[in-house]
Amino acid sequence: MKQLIHDKTVRPAPAREIRRDDTIYENALATLDAVEAGLRAIDQPATTQKSRLGVALSVIIPVFNERETIAAVVNRVQLAAPDADVVIVDDFSTDGTRDVLLELAGRKNVRVLLHGYNRGKGAALRSAFDFVRGEVILIQDADLEYDPADYERLVKPIADGMADVVFGSRFLENARQDPSWLHRLGNQMLTTASNVTTGLRLTDMETCYKVFRRGVLRGMELREERFGFEPEFTAKLARRRCRVVEVPISYKSRGVDEGKKIGFSDAIRAIYCILRYAWWD
Repeated sequence: MKQLIHDKTVRPAPAREIRRDDTIYENALATLDAVEAGLRAIDQPATTQKSRLGVALSVIIPVFNERETIAAVVNRVQLAAPDADVVIVDDFSTDGTRDVLLELAGRKNVRVLLHGYNRGKGAALRSAFDFVRGEVILIQDADLEYDPADYERLVKPIADGMADVVFGSRFLENARQDPSWLHRLGNQMLTTASNVTTGLRLTDMETCYKVFRRGVLRGMELREERFGFEPEFTAKLARRRCRVVEVPISYKSRGVDEGKKIGFSDAIRAIYCILRYAWWD
């Protein structure tokens, strides 16, 4: 059965953008009713079915206008972690991504959530957190910058009981994987500012690859709608004294002309978030 979930708490997308049959819609409503009743997934028992990576893994993929890459990303995710619970949140794509997602929703272990309007990466992740089933959560971008072949090294510190949270660093071993000196400088400045306020010693606070035990979310209120999620989440992990480690990952950078969405305004917001969430919720 396809598992397609429409976010009915926001304005619905135009009917022409969403195809559905009665079975899909009934399944969506049943799941949403549970959420509205306060049954947050992070407060429910996690599945105990472990993947070949040694943990019961949920992979969250927020997506916005990634028609050309989303299927390839899901293919790579399922190759790296065949038994993983995959939750895709479409943040109101308008480029045909939703047509691709309707096909992906038919795959085993893949569920698709649809936002009714564009809300941002942070909002997409919060939506997904209410549906995850695994004891460990991994965040995956919907483009091809990050390679799921790195999952084993990302998950290992948690599987071995050495960490609660793992950041995949693009710069720990080979900073020039990102050919843009401007991106590298911006990341270094934001990561350094974050480290000063959190006491962590990260090399890549802004990385997409954040892997963590589901329990670290319990009682954590996340507010940021867009890319401010990264410094907010990092600050709140530090305040909870979670065991955070970094591992090196591979990275294939893309430019704005290729679909990269983070911009200067997000950097300004990140500075605000670094300062705010270091001391206040």
